[in-house]
Amino acid sequence: MPSQSAQWVVTARLLRRMGFGVTGAAVDAAVSDDWVTHVERALAADPEADPGAVTTPMPTFDTPEPPGKSASANAHKQYQHALSRQLDELAQWWPARMAAVHEPVGEKLTLLWHNHFATSAQKVRIAAWMAAQNQTLRTLCLADFRTLSYAMLTDSAMVQWLDAQTNTARSANENLAREFMELFALGHGNGYTEDDVRSGARALTGWVLNRGGPPSLVAKRHDGGVKTFLGVTGNLDAAQFCDAVLAQPRSPIYVTGRLWSQLAGSDPSPAASARLTAAYGQARDLRALTRAVLTDPEFVSAPPAKVNTPVEWLVGVARSLGVSLATEKTAARTRSALRTLGQQPFFPPDVGGWPHGQVWLSTASTSVRFSTAEALAAGADLSIVEQAASRDRLDAVGYQIGIGDWTDRSARALAPLTVNPRRLVAAAVNTPEYLTS
Repeated sequence: MPSQSAQWVVTARLLRRMGFGVTGAAVDAAVSDDWVTHVERALAADPEADPGAVTTPMPTFDTPEPPGKSASANAHKQYQHALSRQLDELAQWWPARMAAVHEPVGEKLTLLWHNHFATSAQKVRIAAWMAAQNQTLRTLCLADFRTLSYAMLTDSAMVQWLDAQTNTARSANENLAREFMELFALGHGNGYTEDDVRSGARALTGWVLNRGGPPSLVAKRHDGGVKTFLGVTGNLDAAQFCDAVLAQPRSPIYVTGRLWSQLAGSDPSPAASARLTAAYGQARDLRALTRAVLTDPEFVSAPPAKVNTPVEWLVGVARSLGVSLATEKTAARTRSALRTLGQQPFFPPDVGGWPHGQVWLSTASTSVRFSTAEALAAGADLSIVEQAASRDRLDAVGYQIGIGDWTDRSARALAPLTVNPRRLVAAAVNTPEYLTS
């Protein structure tokens, strides 16, 4: 099985960027497609109707009743254990769904927006709230950014995460206002002042959490006074706060650049940025923006410089090898590996989300990656590699995992492993060719 054409290699890289891993057969099916048409078809797919999603439904959670103040220490311990057990179930479910879906772009975008609106179950202990936020991101990832932003401003997990339930007319808490501008919609220092942070916090006062439903606004807790925020004056509320932030001229540049950098692993050039902001437009259209990113000439022609995050890598390995992550054994191994590698879904390190780039390629992670890959390979059908002649096994393993050509360095490193298909696969998915896209 000879090395693949240049177009095959490019198509494989693009498929990895808009999803998680790829197989040679999937590249074969896409390589003759017009790329723009392929992207349009992928974005038009209904993520809820995807056969893989149907077989991995999101768990449902009844929020445990917290013990009263006079409850025993054991009752408090059991309550915390129940919360942890639910969060474990949620964290194990999502990688399994990412690996199972037929069209992965919806899950990829959900993961990227989860990293953008980073919210951690380390503090938000209610699995039902984290699950609801996850579904909101999935539902709105191709809607308009205003709808998505307001949904996050009034989301239970976000309210808890940034202490917005303590933000009242009598005692303002600035966390949500500050982070919304700094990290979610404008970027650090892009056109707002400390006075704007204080006034924005006043606009966001009054929201309270409800165990059985979304947050609600309590009028007596809301600051009904006149506020001036980003040049807008009035009795501003959360909706007007959101509108004022998104109306700032730096917001489109920041939002479009964030999506580009997560998909491409770099910042867009000024020319590409202009194309993205034009697609995003006055409607703040995330579908048009995503299409513009995935089909931009710079994105399509860029060399493979994006380092795959641990989730992208591990889910990609499972997809390349056709291994389910939904079994009890693989789910537990996946969760343990991702925790060790530093990217467990629903547990970003802080409100800034996970880092990207070379940080994921530490030597400390190598043994974990290799052992995880070897375990997944043990449950995979490797017949395409096993049945190939020894001299053809490098090309065979490349085809199985969607790598169309090896560098001389990788080929030399992999050659001694051709006698052991399982170890060959485990090493192949830890080469620079597979770790980047």
